[in-house]
Amino acid sequence: MMKSVKEVSIESKILKRLQNHPKCLELVNYLFSDAELQEMQDYANNVSIKRLGYNDHGPVHMRQVTANAIKMLNILHESGIQTSLEAEEIGCFEDSMCAVILAGLMHDLGMMIGREGHEQMSVILAKPILERAAMHIFPENLHRRTVIKSVAIESIIGHMASRRIHSIEAGIILIADGCDMTKGRAKIPLAINTTPKVGDIHKYSANAIDRISIHRGEKKPIRIDIEMSAEVGFFQIEEVLITKINMSPSKQFLELYSGVEGEEPKCYIE
Repeated sequence: MMKSVKEVSIESKILKRLQNHPKCLELVNYLFSDAELQEMQDYANNVSIKRLGYNDHGPVHMRQVTANAIKMLNILHESGIQTSLEAEEIGCFEDSMCAVILAGLMHDLGMMIGREGHEQMSVILAKPILERAAMHIFPENLHRRTVIKSVAIESIIGHMASRRIHSIEAGIILIADGCDMTKGRAKIPLAINTTPKVGDIHKYSANAIDRISIHRGEKKPIRIDIEMSAEVGFFQIEEVLITKINMSPSKQFLELYSGVEGEEPKCYIE
């Protein structure tokens, strides 16, 4: 199946952000060329948008979450902050990055089945791919494979803020997922689903989010800035993103600002 222009564009950003991490580059190239994973991502999106009327939960979203997570993890690394695997002296930074990549690219596969409990279904569906990807990258290192798969599974099953997670890595995926809420995710659902239904506020609020930027902060290592065209966008921030941030072990490293274009941004977390 042919990839969209958007998918290819995000893949290019991901590859650029991993230039200093050869094993991570090998991993993303392996996953980007995996035909089965691509088919699963595409079908998850079909179910999400066409059958259920939700926002994008497919290959573009999963790549964007991965790109967000890589950027945040790199900022922490450059700021001298250790991941959980590093702090516990059980893995290296590259192990943490590999786990985040695996989780980011597979966290919503469960949407192939449905919305309810999709994070648990994502783990089940992702497990065979997790195992063969880990074996491909670290064929002679059982310890690294075990640690990376464990953190990836924690990150996948914790991405809905419905259960407590404990690692910095899983916390980064939780926030990275919440940060993918710009109008692009709502464009197709808004166009094809015109009958009012419960949950529409998520599409309309996401459609008001113009831009989200993740960069080095002033008071904390990571700063997230959100620009919106209308105040309805605050719903997406307060009901989705803030909920995820509050459940994230990585909240301590984050500052968050948002506002309507032309107005003074509101500080949510500093």
